[in-house]
Amino acid sequence: MKRWLQLAAAAVWVCTRAGLADEAPAPDAATRFRAFCAELAGLGDGMTIAGKDGWLFLRNEIRHLGAGRFWGEEAARVSRAAKPELADPFDAIVDFHGQLERLGIRLIVLPVPAKAVVYPEQLPDSPVPVGEDGLPSRLDMVHQEFYAALHDCGVTVLDLLPALMQGRRDPAKPVFCRQDSHWSGQACVLAARQLADRIRKLDWYEGVPKTPFATTEEAVTVVGDLLAGVADAAVRTETLTLRRVGDRPIEPDRDSPVLLMGDSHCLVFHAGGDMLAQGAGLADQLAAELGFAVDLLGVRGSGARPARIALYRRASQPGYIAKKRVVIWCFAAREFTEADGWGKVPVVR
Repeated sequence: MKRWLQLAAAAVWVCTRAGLADEAPAPDAATRFRAFCAELAGLGDGMTIAGKDGWLFLRNEIRHLGAGRFWGEEAARVSRAAKPELADPFDAIVDFHGQLERLGIRLIVLPVPAKAVVYPEQLPDSPVPVGEDGLPSRLDMVHQEFYAALHDCGVTVLDLLPALMQGRRDPAKPVFCRQDSHWSGQACVLAARQLADRIRKLDWYEGVPKTPFATTEEAVTVVGDLLAGVADAAVRTETLTLRRVGDRPIEPDRDSPVLLMGDSHCLVFHAGGDMLAQGAGLADQLAAELGFAVDLLGVRGSGARPARIALYRRASQPGYIAKKRVVIWCFAAREFTEADGWGKVPVVR
């Protein structure tokens, strides 16, 4: 890779102009990594980028990591939205939060970090070293800025990256699939625990009837969706350890006060079939941690606009939305630039 150093120098100049270059070394590593990803995404074609040790990465996720700031005036420049007016995720998220708040519902935004931010050393020719603690530097400076801006507008964002970085210390339970574009079953457990910690503090939680759910660990062999983009992969399967919840798949509860909505990260390890397994996805882990089943609205596509349109349609059912107290909006962080569009969508008529 010949040009990423030049791009990194340009990125450092941009950060100097923005007043960022005087910060700690981590942001400098982040700008170098961003330039590297911008270069890597443009090399070759196809959906998959083959990394080291059998790790596979989604090309448009790497492109997202190389895009830089993706909201405000920069949104239309870096977004793949169908129309410029649908490019900015910021206003769409703040508007969705405001609508739910007026209905008495708390929104928790749960962006799933990119695999390459958690395992950057597995990218081909990666410039990111692993420190003495076994972890790389935090590389999502742009995302941290975005989440802070949302927080200033009252939006709750669960930044899962610190938990995933700690979770990667156990090589037997990686927090992302090596050969699939989704997070792992272990990441679903970590996310559910953090979400449950927040929900259990809400005043209505104690009044909800609880059911204990037994959990068991099981090793499963899966075929990842990224293998379709690699003709000469030496290994065509991977084995994951899943925490299964209950003795049979847990059915989502339309009457639950908690709604989990978003993209296929809400469905993987839950819906079976192309979603790899049943009984071990985020909805299942939430049931185990909260003591009751949650409602589920997952789409096999973009979690940005289609998921909100699906909620709008479901909310037309009499009495449905009045039962909700928390909406967890879970989607891949790459959607900030790679979605077909954001824009505002009404929750109810």
